[in-house]
Amino acid sequence: MYPRLLHVGSGSDGTEDSDSSAEREQTNSSESDGNIPKRTRLTRASLRLSQSSQGKAMGWIMTSQITSIISQWDFFFFSWLLPQDESPPLTPTGNAPSSESELDISSPNASHDESLAKDPALRDSDKDLSHRPKRRRCHETYNFNMKCPTPGCNSLGHLTGKHERHFAVSGCPLYHNLSADECKVKATTREKHEEEAKVQEESNRHATRHQTPTSRQTRYKEQVTEMRKGRNSGLSKEQKEKYMEHRQSHGNTREPLLENITSEYDLELFRKAQARASEDLERLRIQGQITEGSNMIKTILFGRYELDTWYHSPYPEEYARLGRLYVCEFCLKYMKSQTILRRHMAKCVWKHPPGDEVYRKGAISVFEVDGKKNKIYCQNLCLLAKLFLDHKTLYYDVEPFLFYVMTEADNTGCHLVGYFSKEKNSFLNYNVSCILTMPQYMRQGYGKMLIDFSYLLSKVEEKVGSPERPLSDLGLISYRSYWKEVLLRYMYNFQGKEISIKEISQETAVNPVDIVSTLQSLQMLKYWKGKHLVLKRQDLIDEWKSKETKRGSNNKTIDPSSLKWTPPKGT
Repeated sequence: MYPRLLHVGSGSDGTEDSDSSAEREQTNSSESDGNIPKRTRLTRASLRLSQSSQGKAMGWIMTSQITSIISQWDFFFFSWLLPQDESPPLTPTGNAPSSESELDISSPNASHDESLAKDPALRDSDKDLSHRPKRRRCHETYNFNMKCPTPGCNSLGHLTGKHERHFAVSGCPLYHNLSADECKVKATTREKHEEEAKVQEESNRHATRHQTPTSRQTRYKEQVTEMRKGRNSGLSKEQKEKYMEHRQSHGNTREPLLENITSEYDLELFRKAQARASEDLERLRIQGQITEGSNMIKTILFGRYELDTWYHSPYPEEYARLGRLYVCEFCLKYMKSQTILRRHMAKCVWKHPPGDEVYRKGAISVFEVDGKKNKIYCQNLCLLAKLFLDHKTLYYDVEPFLFYVMTEADNTGCHLVGYFSKEKNSFLNYNVSCILTMPQYMRQGYGKMLIDFSYLLSKVEEKVGSPERPLSDLGLISYRSYWKEVLLRYMYNFQGKEISIKEISQETAVNPVDIVSTLQSLQMLKYWKGKHLVLKRQDLIDEWKSKETKRGSNNKTIDPSSLKWTPPKGT
């Protein structure tokens, strides 16, 4: 809330004098006691009279029929508040300000109050000024010196269409080959679609028993299929020349042209994801969690890979402000320069994670690392993981957790593939607290291996497990894919006539809630005659089996016989 500009009050600096020493003594005594005397109201006529007299006539007309003489300081104070005729504002000493520091120009309400003083219809000199708060400087000024780093951009507009200005490439319309008006139009369209989706979701909530797709959903699916038909048609010669010319003209300062590369539907999904990510970054910037151009690690050098980071991680400030971090891929120590990393690698004796190797098959190994015994390593692992996870909050309090680190071995050592952590004593039977696959190993089946290994540990413990919520976007996709594969494999091998969710849970160690949600998404759960029935959809099972056959035998599966592990006790 901005402070008001004007203030008239009585204090120890002598802002009100009387025409007799008795009144002055009485005023001083009342001020020393903390009792502020009631001020009289000034009329417009008295203010105009004082302004025309230019300091010769010091009398002010009071509405309460009391005439007093205002001190020289009060005269100049009120003269500064009143509109002046082409003359500079005066300081309380009666001199023109020698610098801007003597004038309060930081208040955002200054221009508003000046317009009130210049417009006779808006002046409020007839109002009682004694209740206005004391004028003070406003320190909540906005830094307009920040500029968007995109060449030729004036920092106006925002990719989300919800903000008037931007200061980062993530929110720059020009970088994304758009204008500010186009972003606003797209934002309006997205909001309209989101409202329609909410209405549709609300209507479907009351019809959960009907598992078959509605006519609206069927039409939408057909429209999407039709829009995606031409996404692999390729670019024409003219389009390729246009894209190359755009690339040569702007280089990395602009986003490549994306039109005609894929379908309009997929491009719109990508634009929507961009706007959502930009809105999240803008929210973090407003909250002060990140600042543009500082305290944000952009890339890390990890082994033979250079990885672009996705999210902010609370590394120490002297490291975070560098923008580029050098991390040892074995001990996970982070350094400031490549020279320091090279010297460290010459002396580092670690070639695999600390802890016990509990699984090995081929080149794949899993190490169990105790957060209490190897605290520094686990803290560094959490800081590294936060660069690629949005919802992770655990960084330093690692002692109550066990970390299961998956590696891939070659002649130089065991390279980090991914990991998951779990509580030593979970009251809700969570078998995963945090899970991550390193970006260079994504979309290769390692994430599903980590999930499968976590459920293998639950089977050995004879428990039913479930991941801790909330899941990240990629984590949710991986888990849904895994649950679907587990259920279809169980259905394929099931030879009985009646099936129960409890039996599936005991066989697979998957929580019944996760089983029900997966069955509903597969439309395999039916409510009929007061009972829930599980449908064995042969078309989905055949589709899964054909994919399994095409995939063939590979090493991206967990072999239970290769596990050498017993549940920890007393941890």
